[in-house]
Amino acid sequence: MKKVAVVGGGAAGFFCAIHLAQRHPDYQISIFERGSQVLEKVKISGGGRCNVTHQALEIRDFVAFYPRGNKELYPCFHRFGATETYAWYENMGVKLKTEPDGRVFPCTDSSQTIIDCLLSQARTLGIQIHTKHRIDNFFRRASKWVVEIAQAEQIFDTLVLTSGGSTAIWKILANLGHTIASPVPSLFTFNVKHAIILDLPGLVLPHVTISIKETNHEQSGPLLITHWGLSGPAILKLSAVAARELADLQYKFHIDINISGLKNMERALELLQSHKYSASKRPIYSEKPMPMPNRFWEKLLKHLLIPEKNWADLTKGELQSLAKSLVQLTMAVTGKSTNKDEFVTAGGVSLKEVDFKTMESKLLPHLYFAGEVLNIDALTGGFNFQAAWTTAWIAAQSIDIGK
Repeated sequence: MKKVAVVGGGAAGFFCAIHLAQRHPDYQISIFERGSQVLEKVKISGGGRCNVTHQALEIRDFVAFYPRGNKELYPCFHRFGATETYAWYENMGVKLKTEPDGRVFPCTDSSQTIIDCLLSQARTLGIQIHTKHRIDNFFRRASKWVVEIAQAEQIFDTLVLTSGGSTAIWKILANLGHTIASPVPSLFTFNVKHAIILDLPGLVLPHVTISIKETNHEQSGPLLITHWGLSGPAILKLSAVAARELADLQYKFHIDINISGLKNMERALELLQSHKYSASKRPIYSEKPMPMPNRFWEKLLKHLLIPEKNWADLTKGELQSLAKSLVQLTMAVTGKSTNKDEFVTAGGVSLKEVDFKTMESKLLPHLYFAGEVLNIDALTGGFNFQAAWTTAWIAAQSIDIGK
């Protein structure tokens, strides 16, 4: 009997094992999980609702949500993408729904629905599930994989690593010759203390552009003010694409926020001068030149030491100061915070050392990868799970022991 070890009892591990068992019911497939529970990350994902995937988009648009791995995943999503994931779960009896922002959840709004589905399928297919099994080492001996568990050796024909961000597994892989991109946090919020945002937690600026002064990275989208600083889609996207550079900066850097949507200070000044003429007799504190929350506008004016007066009474210096702040409001970032309960890392097995047609190692035969053990990460919205489903499915379709 051919034996396969799947190291990691998470989403990718179960998805791979299930599809492999469906293709090869004669294989003995074992899942090894270090902790006492399997699918723990699935359980807490999406606030306990499990953001299964994102609505199907054009593949070129879909891969844009992956700061690392987009080129490699492009052909993979043509084979098994969001549409296939949605259909598979529906076929398994899990009813899904797509929310207005494109995120896909089970209709029950409970991650337990996804866990029950995966566990039920695994048990029906005879997959062996082992918890509290720490992998101490693995290596090749002749044409087999030797896996050391609790100082005892187990022999397998094929090894599938779905171990996520396990530094212990990465260390073993490095010893075997694989290159590991050191893990750094991704998808985090910015710690900022600035007079303008004090006392404004919960306030949202619907569309801003944020750039990091110390890098060439820039992102646009909604900005959320929090008790500790700044969050929201614009910040999270920026934290993901600039994850490695921000780690090098030890999370101390400066950002420029363009609130106006205008290209430069000159355009902003033209807008303000025009508004000064058209709203000359109206109070500046109650008459905004562009859409933004009233409280933010008031805090901005106070920060610039502009007193309550009519638009007609604004000085040239006040107009220039306001114009600059609308297109380039600079804030210092002093650290980072985890986004909700999610902790995503950038790092893992070098993508150059993996054949994405099969998910097999280019260095070691009968060694496969799926999920976050690879140097792939994505923005929020179901994209990280989709990468797990896709890479796990491809690995399962490729494993054919004995050929």
